[in-house]
Amino acid sequence: MQNQTSPLILAFGASDPVGAIGIQADLASFAAMGCHGLSVVTAILIGDTARVEDMQVIEADWVADQARVVLEDMPVAAFKVGVLGSIENVSVIAEIVSDYPDIPLILDPFSSSIPDQGPDADDLLIATRELLIPQTTLLLLSAVELARFAETWREPSNEDTMALDAMRLIDLGCEYLFVTGTPGDVHDVTNTLFSDAGIVRQDNWPRQSGSFSGVGNTLSATIAGMLANGLDVPEAVFEAQEFTMAALSHAQRLGMGKLIPDRYFWARDPDDIPDPD
Repeated sequence: MQNQTSPLILAFGASDPVGAIGIQADLASFAAMGCHGLSVVTAILIGDTARVEDMQVIEADWVADQARVVLEDMPVAAFKVGVLGSIENVSVIAEIVSDYPDIPLILDPFSSSIPDQGPDADDLLIATRELLIPQTTLLLLSAVELARFAETWREPSNEDTMALDAMRLIDLGCEYLFVTGTPGDVHDVTNTLFSDAGIVRQDNWPRQSGSFSGVGNTLSATIAGMLANGLDVPEAVFEAQEFTMAALSHAQRLGMGKLIPDRYFWARDPDDIPDPD
Protein backbone atom coordinates (compact mmCIF):
# COMPACT_ATOMS: atom_id res chain seq x y z
CA MET A 1 0.00 0.00 0.00
CA GLN A 2 1.33 3.44 -0.92
CA ASN A 3 2.13 5.71 1.99
CA GLN A 4 0.34 9.03 2.16
CA THR A 5 2.66 11.79 0.92
CA SER A 6 3.29 15.19 2.44
CA PRO A 7 1.89 18.15 0.49
CA LEU A 8 4.26 19.04 -2.35
CA ILE A 9 5.27 22.67 -3.02
CA LEU A 10 7.17 23.72 -6.12
CA ALA A 11 9.45 26.69 -5.48
CA PHE A 12 11.05 28.85 -8.15
CA GLY A 13 13.99 30.84 -6.83
CA ALA A 14 17.70 31.47 -6.45
CA SER A 15 20.17 28.99 -5.00
CA ASP A 16 21.79 30.57 -1.93
CA PRO A 17 24.92 28.84 -0.56
CA VAL A 18 24.17 30.20 2.93
CA GLY A 19 20.57 28.97 3.03
CA ALA A 20 19.34 32.31 4.33
CA ILE A 21 17.20 33.19 1.30
CA GLY A 22 16.12 31.44 -1.87
CA ILE A 23 15.53 27.78 -2.57
CA GLN A 24 17.42 26.35 0.41
CA ALA A 25 15.52 28.60 2.81
CA ASP A 26 12.22 27.67 1.15
CA LEU A 27 12.89 23.96 1.56
CA ALA A 28 13.64 24.40 5.27
CA SER A 29 10.41 26.34 5.84
CA PHE A 30 8.36 23.86 3.83
CA ALA A 31 9.76 20.99 5.88
CA ALA A 32 8.90 22.82 9.09
CA MET A 33 5.30 22.95 7.85
CA GLY A 34 5.25 19.21 7.14
CA CYS A 35 5.57 19.70 3.39
CA HIS A 36 8.01 18.36 0.82
CA GLY A 37 9.70 20.98 -1.31
CA LEU A 38 10.44 20.68 -5.03
CA SER A 39 12.83 23.24 -6.47
CA VAL A 40 13.42 25.05 -9.75
CA VAL A 41 16.57 27.17 -9.71
CA THR A 42 16.26 30.55 -11.44
CA ALA A 43 19.67 31.94 -10.45
CA ILE A 44 22.84 30.99 -8.59
CA LEU A 45 24.07 33.36 -5.89
CA ILE A 46 27.59 33.99 -4.64
CA GLY A 47 27.61 35.38 -1.13
CA ASP A 48 27.96 34.91 2.60
CA THR A 49 26.03 35.95 5.71
CA ALA A 50 26.98 39.59 5.15
CA ARG A 51 25.92 40.09 1.53
CA VAL A 52 25.27 38.59 -1.88
CA GLU A 53 28.21 39.52 -4.10
CA ASP A 54 26.99 38.30 -7.48
CA MET A 55 24.21 36.42 -9.25
CA GLN A 56 24.26 34.16 -12.31
CA VAL A 57 20.83 33.93 -13.93
CA ILE A 58 19.76 30.54 -15.27
CA GLU A 59 18.57 30.47 -18.89
CA ALA A 60 14.80 30.45 -19.27
CA ASP A 61 14.78 27.15 -21.19
CA TRP A 62 16.51 25.45 -18.27
CA VAL A 63 14.00 26.97 -15.84
CA ALA A 64 11.11 25.71 -17.96
CA ASP A 65 12.59 22.23 -18.36
CA GLN A 66 13.22 21.87 -14.62
CA ALA A 67 9.60 22.71 -13.85
CA ARG A 68 7.89 20.78 -16.64
CA VAL A 69 9.67 17.51 -15.89
CA VAL A 70 8.74 17.70 -12.20
CA LEU A 71 5.14 18.72 -12.86
CA GLU A 72 4.60 15.85 -15.28
CA ASP A 73 5.59 13.44 -12.52
CA MET A 74 4.09 14.85 -9.31
CA PRO A 75 0.97 16.77 -8.23
CA VAL A 76 1.77 19.95 -6.31
CA ALA A 77 -0.37 21.69 -3.69
CA ALA A 78 1.17 25.17 -4.07
CA PHE A 79 3.63 27.25 -6.08
CA LYS A 80 6.07 29.63 -4.42
CA VAL A 81 7.89 32.11 -6.66
CA GLY A 82 10.85 34.09 -5.35
CA VAL A 83 13.81 35.70 -7.12
CA LEU A 84 13.09 35.63 -10.86
CA GLY A 85 16.39 36.76 -12.32
CA SER A 86 15.28 37.86 -15.79
CA ILE A 87 12.32 38.94 -17.88
CA GLU A 88 12.59 35.68 -19.81
CA ASN A 89 12.24 33.73 -16.56
CA VAL A 90 9.16 35.76 -15.63
CA SER A 91 7.62 34.84 -18.97
CA VAL A 92 8.27 31.09 -18.78
CA ILE A 93 7.17 30.84 -15.13
CA ALA A 94 3.97 32.75 -15.91
CA GLU A 95 3.27 30.36 -18.79
CA ILE A 96 3.88 27.30 -16.61
CA VAL A 97 1.69 28.35 -13.67
CA SER A 98 -1.09 29.39 -16.05
CA ASP A 99 -1.58 25.69 -16.79
CA TYR A 100 -2.48 25.13 -13.11
CA PRO A 101 -4.97 27.92 -12.27
CA ASP A 102 -6.44 26.09 -9.27
CA ILE A 103 -3.10 25.77 -7.44
CA PRO A 104 -2.30 28.63 -5.00
CA LEU A 105 0.60 30.86 -6.09
CA ILE A 106 2.61 32.77 -3.49
CA LEU A 107 4.77 35.47 -5.08
CA ASP A 108 7.69 37.03 -3.18
CA PRO A 109 9.81 38.55 -5.97
CA PHE A 110 12.01 40.92 -3.98
CA SER A 111 15.00 40.33 -1.75
CA SER A 112 16.96 43.19 -0.21
CA SER A 113 20.03 40.94 -0.37
CA ILE A 114 20.04 40.68 -4.18
CA PRO A 115 22.27 43.16 -6.06
CA ASP A 116 20.52 45.85 -8.08
CA GLN A 117 19.81 44.59 -11.59
CA GLY A 118 20.56 47.97 -13.13
CA PRO A 119 18.72 49.18 -16.23
CA ASP A 120 16.70 45.96 -16.47
CA ALA A 121 15.15 46.42 -13.02
CA ASP A 122 12.13 48.44 -14.18
CA ASP A 123 11.41 46.11 -17.09
CA LEU A 124 11.57 43.13 -14.73
CA LEU A 125 9.04 44.78 -12.42
CA ILE A 126 6.72 45.58 -15.31
CA ALA A 127 6.91 42.02 -16.63
CA THR A 128 6.17 40.67 -13.15
CA ARG A 129 3.24 43.07 -12.79
CA GLU A 130 1.73 42.17 -16.15
CA LEU A 131 2.39 38.41 -16.30
CA LEU A 132 2.58 37.00 -12.78
CA ILE A 133 0.59 39.26 -10.47
CA PRO A 134 -2.73 38.58 -12.29
CA GLN A 135 -2.24 34.87 -11.45
CA THR A 136 -1.15 35.38 -7.85
CA THR A 137 -3.05 34.15 -4.81
CA LEU A 138 -0.88 36.10 -2.37
CA LEU A 139 1.78 38.70 -3.17
CA LEU A 140 4.24 39.56 -0.40
CA LEU A 141 5.90 42.99 -0.46
CA SER A 142 7.42 45.30 2.12
CA ALA A 143 6.03 48.84 2.23
CA VAL A 144 9.20 50.04 0.49
CA GLU A 145 8.86 47.38 -2.21
CA LEU A 146 5.21 48.29 -2.75
CA ALA A 147 6.20 51.91 -3.37
CA ARG A 148 8.90 50.76 -5.78
CA PHE A 149 6.36 48.63 -7.65
CA ALA A 150 3.93 51.53 -7.78
CA GLU A 151 6.51 53.68 -9.54
CA THR A 152 6.03 51.47 -12.61
CA TRP A 153 2.61 53.07 -13.11
CA ARG A 154 2.86 56.46 -11.34
CA GLU A 155 5.38 59.15 -10.48
CA PRO A 156 7.24 58.95 -7.13
CA SER A 157 5.27 60.60 -4.34
CA ASN A 158 5.93 61.77 -0.79
CA GLU A 159 2.27 61.27 0.11
CA ASP A 160 0.85 58.15 1.78
CA THR A 161 -0.35 56.19 -1.23
CA MET A 162 -0.01 52.71 0.28
CA ALA A 163 -3.72 51.86 0.30
CA LEU A 164 -4.24 53.13 -3.25
CA ASP A 165 -1.16 51.28 -4.50
CA ALA A 166 -2.30 48.11 -2.75
CA MET A 167 -5.72 48.22 -4.36
CA ARG A 168 -4.15 48.84 -7.77
CA LEU A 169 -2.32 45.52 -7.46
CA ILE A 170 -5.50 43.81 -6.28
CA ASP A 171 -7.32 45.24 -9.30
CA LEU A 172 -4.71 43.63 -11.56
CA GLY A 173 -5.96 40.24 -10.41
CA CYS A 174 -3.89 39.51 -7.30
CA GLU A 175 -6.24 37.90 -4.77
CA TYR A 176 -4.38 39.03 -1.63
CA LEU A 177 -1.54 41.48 -1.01
CA PHE A 178 0.43 41.16 2.22
CA VAL A 179 2.48 44.27 3.02
CA THR A 180 5.10 44.14 5.76
CA GLY A 181 6.48 47.14 7.61
CA THR A 182 3.36 49.27 7.27
CA PRO A 183 2.96 52.41 9.44
CA GLY A 184 2.47 51.68 13.14
CA ASP A 185 4.06 52.00 16.57
CA VAL A 186 7.83 52.48 16.27
CA HIS A 187 8.41 49.66 18.78
CA ASP A 188 6.37 47.19 16.73
CA VAL A 189 6.42 45.66 13.27
CA THR A 190 3.03 46.17 11.63
CA ASN A 191 1.94 43.99 8.72
CA THR A 192 -1.25 44.46 6.69
CA LEU A 193 -3.20 42.02 4.52
CA PHE A 194 -5.33 43.46 1.69
CA SER A 195 -7.98 41.92 -0.55
CA ASP A 196 -10.58 43.41 -2.88
CA ALA A 197 -12.57 44.24 0.26
CA GLY A 198 -9.75 46.43 1.60
CA ILE A 199 -7.82 45.62 4.77
CA VAL A 200 -8.49 42.04 5.85
CA ARG A 201 -6.26 41.99 8.90
CA GLN A 202 -3.47 44.02 10.50
CA ASP A 203 -1.06 42.45 12.95
CA ASN A 204 1.49 44.02 15.29
CA TRP A 205 4.58 42.20 16.54
CA PRO A 206 7.32 43.39 18.95
CA ARG A 207 10.31 44.61 16.95
CA GLN A 208 13.28 42.31 17.48
CA SER A 209 16.79 43.70 17.71
CA GLY A 210 19.48 42.58 15.30
CA SER A 211 20.16 42.47 11.57
CA PHE A 212 18.54 39.47 9.87
CA SER A 213 18.73 37.82 6.47
CA GLY A 214 15.82 35.72 5.25
CA VAL A 215 12.89 37.17 7.19
CA GLY A 216 10.64 37.75 4.18
CA ASN A 217 11.69 34.43 2.66
CA THR A 218 10.70 32.59 5.84
CA LEU A 219 7.37 34.40 5.91
CA SER A 220 6.38 33.74 2.30
CA ALA A 221 7.55 30.12 2.30
CA THR A 222 5.69 29.43 5.53
CA ILE A 223 2.52 30.94 4.08
CA ALA A 224 2.94 28.60 1.10
CA GLY A 225 3.27 25.67 3.49
CA MET A 226 0.15 26.69 5.39
CA LEU A 227 -1.88 27.01 2.18
CA ALA A 228 -0.62 23.63 0.98
CA ASN A 229 -1.96 22.19 4.23
CA GLY A 230 -5.41 23.61 3.53
CA LEU A 231 -5.55 26.80 5.61
CA ASP A 232 -7.30 29.83 4.15
CA VAL A 233 -5.19 32.89 3.39
CA PRO A 234 -5.96 35.13 6.40
CA GLU A 235 -5.32 32.26 8.85
CA ALA A 236 -2.18 31.18 6.97
CA VAL A 237 -0.83 34.73 7.09
CA PHE A 238 -1.29 34.97 10.86
CA GLU A 239 0.19 31.54 11.58
CA ALA A 240 3.16 32.25 9.30
CA GLN A 241 3.87 35.53 11.09
CA GLU A 242 3.82 33.76 14.43
CA PHE A 243 6.22 31.10 13.16
CA THR A 244 8.56 33.69 11.63
CA MET A 245 8.71 35.73 14.84
CA ALA A 246 9.65 32.59 16.75
CA ALA A 247 12.30 31.71 14.14
CA LEU A 248 13.76 35.20 14.57
CA SER A 249 13.80 34.95 18.34
CA HIS A 250 15.93 31.81 17.92
CA ALA A 251 18.03 33.22 15.06
CA GLN A 252 21.55 31.89 14.66
CA ARG A 253 24.82 33.66 13.94
CA LEU A 254 26.29 31.26 11.40
CA GLY A 255 29.02 33.65 10.24
CA MET A 256 30.28 37.18 10.77
CA GLY A 257 27.33 38.85 9.04
CA LYS A 258 23.59 38.84 9.62
CA LEU A 259 21.56 36.55 11.83
CA ILE A 260 19.71 33.69 10.10
CA PRO A 261 16.20 32.65 11.24
CA ASP A 262 16.13 29.18 12.77
CA ARG A 263 13.31 27.40 10.94
CA TYR A 264 13.87 24.29 13.10
CA PHE A 265 13.72 25.97 16.52
CA TRP A 266 10.72 23.81 17.44
CA ALA A 267 12.73 20.60 16.98
CA ARG A 268 15.58 21.58 19.28
CA ASP A 269 16.01 21.15 23.01
CA PRO A 270 15.80 24.71 24.43
CA ASP A 271 18.89 23.99 26.55
CA ASP A 272 20.88 23.30 23.36
CA ILE A 273 19.99 26.57 21.57
CA PRO A 274 22.91 29.05 21.80
CA ASP A 275 22.41 32.76 22.39
CA PRO A 276 22.78 34.44 18.94
CA ASP A 277 24.88 37.21 20.49
